[in-house]
Amino acid sequence: MTVLIDPPTWPAHDTLWSHLVSDESYDELHAFASAAGVPRRAFDHDHYDVPIARYDELVAAGATPVTGRDLVLRLIRSGLRVAQRDKRPQRDVRPQRDVHPQRDVRPQGEDRLRRGGQRRRDVRGS
Repeated sequence: MTVLIDPPTWPAHDTLWSHLVSDESYDELHAFASAAGVPRRAFDHDHYDVPIARYDELVAAGATPVTGRDLVLRLIRSGLRVAQRDKRPQRDVRPQRDVHPQRDVRPQGEDRLRRGGQRRRDVRGS
């Protein structure tokens, strides 16, 4: 079992964070995290984010402390590294249309002019 942890140096949410990774497999990483009580929601594509308060406990449970650089290099060599560009959600370049089935939609622009400026009746009949 090779689960690695880097020093807690990443600031966020009023604490410092470490990364917990495996250079063997995601199954190994998830098994270790589950046994140590790290919630699955802390998993971020290829690592778990863990707060400084859990660092000593995770080392005692068997995580090997390494530098941040060593952690990244070993993760890359293992083939388990997810590049930052692949973590970002793909954006649809087409504009999104805000459609809500129960919203009172009033005609805009030319549609409103063609209807003589009349308002569309609300679906509730008022």
